[in-house]
Amino acid sequence: MTAKAQEVALDRMLVERFKGGDSAAFDQLVSRYWDRIYAMVNQLLRNQQDAEEVTQDAFIRAHRGLGNFRGDSAFSTWLYQIATNLARNRYWYWWRRKRDQSISFDAPVGPDNDTTIAELIPAEQETPEDATVTQEFVNRVAECMEDLNEKHREILILRNVQNLSYEEIAEILGISVGTVKSRIARARESLREKLGEEFQQ
Repeated sequence: MTAKAQEVALDRMLVERFKGGDSAAFDQLVSRYWDRIYAMVNQLLRNQQDAEEVTQDAFIRAHRGLGNFRGDSAFSTWLYQIATNLARNRYWYWWRRKRDQSISFDAPVGPDNDTTIAELIPAEQETPEDATVTQEFVNRVAECMEDLNEKHREILILRNVQNLSYEEIAEILGISVGTVKSRIARARESLREKLGEEFQQ
């Protein structure tokens, strides 16, 4: 059994225990997923306080809804859906407030993922100059990510920051795998175009 299959099986067992009246089973689910959900939400919102509130809210809603959870998808996928929807709602509040949060895009994007946002832009061919990612470039990427439309920014974060599979992203967003692949391609193209515009100014 793969690690992923073991994880899904353990989640299923904990969900069944919770439905059977074992409240401690939910605490185990929280401890298994809190850090992962928080990391994703924090990447989407880039604000610790908002991320903590959205993560708490996601687990509150999961707790309320778990009795009706049919298990058509994996528990983790269902939980990501809840958190992604809440983060989307919070993002628009954030956008209207225009919070000024700085983020370093040359830092690793997560504890289990060394990818940087700067690496989302594959160079056509790497020259010695390209190999040196300057802080200016990293800052440009951060700015351009902000200018992407919500769907493009969100899908790049799910794919490159959260390292989710096309299938998982499709389930979380409620779209087909084909749509996921084409949206990622369009998002990357849009990001490259915006970077091009930035450097021509």
